[in-house]
Amino acid sequence: MPRALWTHLVKDLRIEWRSLDAIISMLFFSGLVVVLFSVAFDPRGEFSQRIAGGVLCVATMFASVSALNQAWAREIRHNVMDAQRMVPSPGAELYLAKVIVNFFFVSIVQVILAPFFFIFYNLHIAGQGWLLALVLPLGTWALVGNGIFFAALSITSRNREFLLSLILFPIFIPALLAMVQATTAILTGERDPTLWIKLLAGYDIIFTTVSLLLFDVVLHAE
Repeated sequence: MPRALWTHLVKDLRIEWRSLDAIISMLFFSGLVVVLFSVAFDPRGEFSQRIAGGVLCVATMFASVSALNQAWAREIRHNVMDAQRMVPSPGAELYLAKVIVNFFFVSIVQVILAPFFFIFYNLHIAGQGWLLALVLPLGTWALVGNGIFFAALSITSRNREFLLSLILFPIFIPALLAMVQATTAILTGERDPTLWIKLLAGYDIIFTTVSLLLFDVVLHAE
């Protein structure tokens, strides 16, 4: 692993471990979404199986935005971004480190939330449950990868939180649709989710590659 990438990873993990700001805020928002939807609808039987995938994906999406906004907010303080620009290493390493760290945080939240999610919605998996181990990480990577890139793009804006949501959500819609359809197909067991999983994988490869290639331009933009 490149030294700069490892340094960025350790730095962000240490900062989050000391404060737990991102994980706590994501747990609060995602838990709130899960509880509100379980109260608004009657999560029983077949209906529960059909809406659960959408609820899980929407909860992950809204919860991740709070962490994505904080990912670069720390770098603004004490002119840390200026120091990052002077580091003699590709900006792609900084981008990749941010994506990996936030992917790790969101995955922790999903693991903690999963038991409560199954309890609140009375779920049982009718399809191939092991495929969720592919769908959720692929969908999470799509959200975090795009989110980190666009959060860096909007870092100089006064309304960066609003601007991030405005840019990120429309671009994330294809991945969100694939994630919801694949999760619903696995939970209900009615359809084959392979096509949606392939779409998610292709989305991740394309957008991650583009972000890695363009991140130097974003990092050094004034």
